[in-house]
Amino acid sequence: MDVSKIDGMLAQLRAGAALAAGKPMPGAASSNVNAGGGIDFSSVLKSSLDQVNNSQQHAAQLARDFEMGAPGANLTEAMISMQKATISLQYTVQVRNKMVSAYQDIMNMPV
Repeated sequence: MDVSKIDGMLAQLRAGAALAAGKPMPGAASSNVNAGGGIDFSSVLKSSLDQVNNSQQHAAQLARDFEMGAPGANLTEAMISMQKATISLQYTVQVRNKMVSAYQDIMNMPV
């Protein structure tokens, strides 16, 4: 079993956790840092959504390849990829729910 993809996913999760905590990871791409030295929320959000989308598309392609009987198609890899895509989508939905809840809490604060 190829664990390099799992290591890559763990590295992404660690980078996301460090980013959420406001701690830059050594060797991490600084494309999400704005001119003021802070983290640009919109670019972080967009890159996260792009990663979820790519994960979904990759899982769908692996499943399609297996269904069509493509040479080299692996059921195990397709199923693991589909589960990773599902988990990343569920995580994204939960983050969205927390953001909406925080927005509603801020909007309901007395001025």
